[in-house]
Amino acid sequence: MPIYIAIAEDNSFALSAIQQRLKDYPDIAIKLIARNGKELLQQLGRNHNIDLILMDIEMPGMDGVQATAEVKKRYPQIKVVILTMFDDEELLFNAIMAGASGYLLKEDNATRIHQCITDTLAGGAAMSPAMAMKTLRLIRQPQSRESKPQDFGLTDRETVLLNQLKNGLTYEEIASNLHISYHTVRKHIENIYRKLQVNSKVEAVIKASGNQII
Repeated sequence: MPIYIAIAEDNSFALSAIQQRLKDYPDIAIKLIARNGKELLQQLGRNHNIDLILMDIEMPGMDGVQATAEVKKRYPQIKVVILTMFDDEELLFNAIMAGASGYLLKEDNATRIHQCITDTLAGGAAMSPAMAMKTLRLIRQPQSRESKPQDFGLTDRETVLLNQLKNGLTYEEIASNLHISYHTVRKHIENIYRKLQVNSKVEAVIKASGNQII
């Protein structure tokens, strides 16, 4: 089965370059192209049979952070990878907190882009060491004494999955460790997101850690 992707990019040259880099991969099918977040959401409203979106972070009308949050709210099964010209930690961190699974620099070569797409769909995260450290620092911040921990009704199995996500395991690795199917892992993760009211693995781990669940 091909991997169906969408590209949201307002720069024609950057868009053309990405298309060229992916044209030699028969497992990738570009189904949608949008020039900004609003246009992307309009197109997804007509056809959301998409596995992953390559999302420019700076677009007119609705930027990549806003669009990512809206996509994950409406279509939580669709993965989002941010495209950017600069390794801007703060902006990219906001995008990851909005639900993005990671990011690519626009100058990354075809191999890197393809690997990122396949890794992300396998449960991985395209993230620089600096970004990973920033995320870990937030996870490790002590919870405010004024707020009381909540359990959010998570089952023991869901808590085990969260611990494995915190340790950086992919969905395939979790399935193997727990002797369950990849599909079952996906369903558990969807339930965890719903109970915690989050849109990404990073948000789930941070919220669970902050409430002393993991």
